[in-house]
Amino acid sequence: MRKYDDKHISVMPFEVVEYLVWNKKGVYVDCTVGEGGHASLIAQSSSDVFVIGLDIDSEVLQIAEKNLSSYKNVALFKSSYTDLPVVLKLLGIEKVSGILIDLGISTFQLKGEGRGFTFNKDEPLDMRMNLEQSKTAHDVVNKYSEKDLADIIFQYGEERFARRIAKKIVQLRPLNTTKELVNAIKQALPYAEIRRRKRHFATKTFQAIRIEVNSELKNIKKFLEFAPDFLEIGGRLVVISFHSLEDRIIKHFFKNDPRIKEIAGPIRPSESEIKSNPRSRSAKLRIAERI
Repeated sequence: MRKYDDKHISVMPFEVVEYLVWNKKGVYVDCTVGEGGHASLIAQSSSDVFVIGLDIDSEVLQIAEKNLSSYKNVALFKSSYTDLPVVLKLLGIEKVSGILIDLGISTFQLKGEGRGFTFNKDEPLDMRMNLEQSKTAHDVVNKYSEKDLADIIFQYGEERFARRIAKKIVQLRPLNTTKELVNAIKQALPYAEIRRRKRHFATKTFQAIRIEVNSELKNIKKFLEFAPDFLEIGGRLVVISFHSLEDRIIKHFFKNDPRIKEIAGPIRPSESEIKSNPRSRSAKLRIAERI
């Protein structure tokens, strides 16, 4: 296990359990189990529930296995949430009572040594959630055309200086580390813009590249196409999103898909939670029910 001296704090844990666990003898799926925070609370809610935890990140799954080892009603699988139908078929399960998907990046991915997700450390350009996939942030930064880079940074990062940033990246290539990428972004942005921003000036570009590397928005759309079909009538689909691009997809889907109805949301973290866990401040929780 690579160096990691922090702990992930699950967002809105009690709200999740309140809305998700309506059947005390049901089967529940945590599609992004991470370090197991939500899954442990679901497992504790009733000794008769069965919890299936999925995660594509083999390293974070090792932490979950350790944290959840005392629960006999939890089964973990190294699998993407887009492969949920395969896992359920393997277990012989046709319908479940609830599905949770937390779309946030885990603290381990941000702070685990050498993952390359953060601009706060100088690390290789990686950003893969699935360490077995071949495409990395290095490939995106160094092999994509200037136009494709600009489009990604604009669409996935909502960065209005996307063209300037893409142009500077191409000029300075090859870029091999997060620090080199941060420096390229810094050179591309007007000084006044850097001073004006409340968040780090590289945030939007890093988000865009991470989304592209992991096909995040494409995977969310793919998942939503089939997820309701695996819910029993009255079953709950609970989604936590962290930025407007994700939430826009969820909001539109919940409003327009005839298989479900939205029953709550968006719910935001309380002021006390944001104070104790600042990373929760952008989270939105939406809940839909199978009809």
